[in-house]
Amino acid sequence: MQVTSKWLDGMCFVGTAEGGHSVVMEGAAAEGAVKRGASPMEMLLLGVAGCSSIDVVMIAEKQRQKVIDCQATVTAKRADEAPRVFTEIHIHFKVIGHDLRESAIAKAVELSAEKYCSASIMLGKAAKVTHSFEVAEA
Repeated sequence: MQVTSKWLDGMCFVGTAEGGHSVVMEGAAAEGAVKRGASPMEMLLLGVAGCSSIDVVMIAEKQRQKVIDCQATVTAKRADEAPRVFTEIHIHFKVIGHDLRESAIAKAVELSAEKYCSASIMLGKAAKVTHSFEVAEA
């Protein structure tokens, strides 16, 4: 796996993945300037949200759950001083579908957290990572 980051101007960069997909990342924007992209630390949290959501949906579908939507909200706390690493990360899933079994969704979240989500497991080596979920009828 390989990605590249290309400087545009100021603290703005374009990251490009091997497959050609690009994202705009920006650190602190100049005063009065419109921020054009997520910060690199926000990108890490977006990666965790995406990685764990893919797992939850895939596992739930293998359990024959009728998922029509899955939303992950990730909140994090960072150290006060540099390096401002994440110290706590919480991932909350809202899984929406038809006749979902809460026990099936709980198992999907557990398997993602403990076995499949490389991103959250990796970040769990440096930060306390917790998970929660709710199930809603479509």
